Amino acid sequence: METGEKICEILRERNAPPLLFKQLVEIMEIQGDEEGAFLNLLENMVEEGQLVKTRKKKYALPEILGFLIGSLQGNPRGFAFFIPDKEGEGDIFISPEDLNGAMHNDRVMIRVIGDGSGRFRSRDGQVLKILSRANATVIGTFERGKGFGFVVPDDPKISGDIFISKENARNVNSNFKVVAEIIRWPEPRRNAEGRIVEVLGHKDEAGIDILSIIRQFNLPEEFPNDCLAAAKQIPQRLTEEIIAKRTDLRDLKTFTMDGADAKDLDDAISIERMGNGNFKLGVHIADVNHYAFEDGPIDKEAKKRGTSIYLVDRVLPMLPRELSNGICSLNPGEDRLTISVIMEIDNKGKVKDFSIEETVIKSQMRMVYEEVTSILEDKDQELIAKYQDFIDELENCRELCEILRTERMKKGSLDFNIEETQIILNEEGWPIDILPVERGISNKIIEEFMLVCNETVAEYMRWQEAPCMFRVHEDPDKEKMIAFNEFIRNFGYRLKGAKDGVHSKALQSLLEDIEGTAEEGIISTVMLRSLKKARYSHENLGHFGLAFENYCHFTAPIRRYPDLIVHRVLKELIHRKLNNKRVKQLEEAMPDLAKHCSARERLADEAERETDDLKKAEFMSDKLDEEFDGIISGVTGYGLFVQLPNTVEGLVRISSIDDDYYNYDEKNYCLIGERHRKIYRLGDGVRVKVANVDMVMKNIDFILID
Repeated sequence: METGEKICEILRERNAPPLLFKQLVEIMEIQGDEEGAFLNLLENMVEEGQLVKTRKKKYALPEILGFLIGSLQGNPRGFAFFIPDKEGEGDIFISPEDLNGAMHNDRVMIRVIGDGSGRFRSRDGQVLKILSRANATVIGTFERGKGFGFVVPDDPKISGDIFISKENARNVNSNFKVVAEIIRWPEPRRNAEGRIVEVLGHKDEAGIDILSIIRQFNLPEEFPNDCLAAAKQIPQRLTEEIIAKRTDLRDLKTFTMDGADAKDLDDAISIERMGNGNFKLGVHIADVNHYAFEDGPIDKEAKKRGTSIYLVDRVLPMLPRELSNGICSLNPGEDRLTISVIMEIDNKGKVKDFSIEETVIKSQMRMVYEEVTSILEDKDQELIAKYQDFIDELENCRELCEILRTERMKKGSLDFNIEETQIILNEEGWPIDILPVERGISNKIIEEFMLVCNETVAEYMRWQEAPCMFRVHEDPDKEKMIAFNEFIRNFGYRLKGAKDGVHSKALQSLLEDIEGTAEEGIISTVMLRSLKKARYSHENLGHFGLAFENYCHFTAPIRRYPDLIVHRVLKELIHRKLNNKRVKQLEEAMPDLAKHCSARERLADEAERETDDLKKAEFMSDKLDEEFDGIISGVTGYGLFVQLPNTVEGLVRISSIDDDYYNYDEKNYCLIGERHRKIYRLGDGVRVKVANVDMVMKNIDFILID
């Protein structure tokens, strides 16, 4: 246990009153020449909010004094909610006057100052100390005044404009998107002050809206020079010397299967029927680690990014193009280095045997999802002729896919039928259509094969007792499952075991019951919201949603850093380099790596949603007064969220429903009219008209049509 942890443990166990420095020195048995370093440690812990230093220069844990540590979630109306670090603590309302200069996403220490009596909150708090700032720069639209200017933040959660003096405005004109550096933090009744450090372009210029979001989330665009230099030095062809050190599978009938516009092909498959009737499935994954060696410039940048980010009009890759689209992409007819997991799978979907090897392959064909689906589902004769050398393999793929999927469903694996869409942009970046993404048999084939491969690798890592980054999905909270069970009663369904701990089989059974019904989409959505989010962990906690005891991410090292870590440990196992010293090093590093990768994944998801919401709002902006059919996708105290068939979601404000006064029934997810008892319930079909589109807030307002 580190010294800082020991200090917290001592104060927690003793439930001690605040202690002086000398008292802590005595308890911790600190020697005289170590006192200076110990004092620095205490002061650093105070700065980070781990300890509080009282006016009498005594140290205590924040919770002992009734203080809480966490982060702020801002609101456009000026107030904020405090999100505590401590699990089980509810959110706390912070009024504008109690923010004391804190901004959205800042880490702060607060004290609870009241139990709260307002309609939308349970407790009030007051910011005592700002531990770290989250908004060194703010992205927004510049507006020029007489002798000064101000930046209106793009992020509505950052309330208050940023004041820009004349000398810090850099001759920027109004309506230009800019990056403003904060030079003076806000104070009570005084806005933050900043200087313009980058001009992105006019707000109506094509691509500037997405670039603003990239800056807002501080997403990496250009690779650093040392990373680019290292990538350019990598040969784009394999030498015979490298090939000779690996299992040569170039004569094996391997192929890739991806979307038509995919450029980073990091997985290939091979399949054949064995003499005993079992399937021999090979999953061959690009050996990115051969080029992105540990702590090299490419690896450091990949670790920093954590994941590739797929925005609506561009990709921000984790690896330089020389790797992601070049030597690591399993292009047809090219020799490529891979890690191959070759599995023998019986007719019940059980992996009877497997091997993991460093290999070299030469993909013989690049298959496209839509074409494979047309062959297997529609018997397209023209495409059958094009794929004639692979028809047997594709039939084997379909058969094995159905076996694996059936067995996975029997275990209780959850399969959410939530429609995905693709936003189509014109050359100017304007959305011209929103189309559903078809999920045919070809997509399911690759999904099942990658799942069984990831599970097999995770099991192997567990058997070897090797450090690993697992992909975990913990059991749901009982309270959320009880609430979800109450919700589905409105539709005539029940959930077995809601009070005692739900098994994934019960949820899968419900998904099967609602398949094809009008309420399928909304129940699936609420179920998904009621579950915990999957994350990365150094501990093997199982995967509830997949009903797997062991699971990790292995199959996408070009776009996910956790896969790269799993590859690295596997290669060290293959070469017997995983000695005790190395194991200890990995075990110490893995917890922080898992947290970092989970955080980068969440950030990427938020940025992708932000660009989608922006383009959906733009798509609806020229449809004012047009009518659409939709489904109520959310019910709140201030109105109804309605989702259209194209997944665009808008708000029907409760103030616009003027035929009655409506009360919010939180337990049953509905609004109930006081006089006529009319009910608007989650999942109900309604007809709406587009009333307003707010491009700044990316909000769409609907009104109900009788």
